[in-house]
Amino acid sequence: MVPEAEVRDVLDELQRLRARVPLLSGALAASTDGLVLAHDTPGVEAEGVAALTAAALGVSIRMTDATGRGGFRELLVRGGSGYIATYAAGSSAVLTLLAEDRINVGRLHLEGRRAGARIGELVDAALERTGRPATAAPPRPADPPGRTLPQRPT
Repeated sequence: MVPEAEVRDVLDELQRLRARVPLLSGALAASTDGLVLAHDTPGVEAEGVAALTAAALGVSIRMTDATGRGGFRELLVRGGSGYIATYAAGSSAVLTLLAEDRINVGRLHLEGRRAGARIGELVDAALERTGRPATAAPPRPADPPGRTLPQRPT
């Protein structure tokens, strides 16, 4: 997992983002496998949103693969009273934003992309320093000599 100092930096970034964009009602950073890194989500169960984000991320990655649209970058869902936007945040995290229906979607994307990039830098650097893998998956056994297995990009 991400060290405590970097978690604090991620939380600070989420709070700055909410201050810059008043119509955001919540912001959450999570690992790609659905574990909460930091959140500022009053009145919303962060663990549940992180788990649902991981599920939506899995479907989104499959959709971009199947349609040849490249790697996942973002997902926008509009509900009856607002938006849920998810942005890639480096190689091992995602940023999910909850926004009111009146938000300027262009501004949401602009700020969400910037914050996602910053959070991704923080998380990836922390994982690199600790020598931990970017994902929670166990290491694969070594391939036999002369044989490589196809891998699906994540």
